[in-house]
Amino acid sequence: MDIDVRGPRFGAAVTTVVLAVVLVTESAWLLAWQTLAFALGAAGGVGRSPYGVLFRRVVRPRLGPPTAFEAPEPPRFAQAVGLVFAVVGLVGYTLGPQWLGLAATGAALAAAFLNAVFGYCMGCEMYLLVRRLTVRAG
Repeated sequence: MDIDVRGPRFGAAVTTVVLAVVLVTESAWLLAWQTLAFALGAAGGVGRSPYGVLFRRVVRPRLGPPTAFEAPEPPRFAQAVGLVFAVVGLVGYTLGPQWLGLAATGAALAAAFLNAVFGYCMGCEMYLLVRRLTVRAG
């Protein structure tokens, strides 16, 4: 079943803010929260992430009906990609080196920002590329 495109963009906007605060404060705890959010989104789909639940219960009822939908698999894959970067960032912030935490968090922030502001989901594009390559190989 397809999902409302506004949900993942809302999640990306919240993620952008969270990751920007992580970069400013270098808070491993806040990055751990974002890692959990990515993990829940990767495991259950974006609608099961904390930001997806917030969108569904608080934001979406205040909006008009959705006019655009997308398949749930690409955003779910994007959550998994975000999870990888968040885990790497968490390792950098907690075990070192510090620059690894900053770099991985910055990369995740850039991807979230692109989705939130421009609707360009890098993880979704990666998913489509992987699908094309696996179909050609198979």
